Amino acid sequence: MKKLFTLFAFLSIVSCNTNTGKTPVTSEAISAEDSTYSILNDESYIVWTGREVSTSYHYGTINFVSGDFVLADGLIANGEFIVDMTSIKNQDLPEDRQGRLESHLKSDDFFSVEKYPTAKILITTSESISEGTWLVSGELTIKQYTHPIQFEMINSQNGWQANLVFDRSMYDVRFRSGTFFEQLGDKMIYDDIELEINLKTL
Repeated sequence: MKKLFTLFAFLSIVSCNTNTGKTPVTSEAISAEDSTYSILNDESYIVWTGREVSTSYHYGTINFVSGDFVLADGLIANGEFIVDMTSIKNQDLPEDRQGRLESHLKSDDFFSVEKYPTAKILITTSESISEGTWLVSGELTIKQYTHPIQFEMINSQNGWQANLVFDRSMYDVRFRSGTFFEQLGDKMIYDDIELEINLKTL
């Protein structure tokens, strides 16, 4: 499972995250007017999912610091979203075990949050797939590394939705990665991290 970036069907991640307490993604797209859209930070979030080779997985949420994007001539022309890496939460473990995993994810084994408290998703261009659905291109910055991304973005009755997958090894996230370590066996954690982005706008 070594892909740089892939597209995911919207319901595929939701089926693994039914206990997040967040509004599920819908794939029913609706039209949107040309405008500049700013997100509501308290209502927008990311659901992350990481998987081990043993078929077990963990999931949780991350919040935004800020975000806005421009829809012009029917296309998503540009946008920038700042992600609050200090807000990483786990939601699949019992409450008394969540803190340990959250601290580990924030450590230098993973995202070095003390040194890099934010990440960034940048939209640079898009093309229309159908009414209310776009194929978006841009960049993802985690720690000091920036790499291209591509994903579908949908305007729905539940808000704006986007799903993407990034390869953590490209961002020097090494813990139990088969890219950096051999003979991990069933302790290996896949490099692909799934993100379900859920945006509410003003």
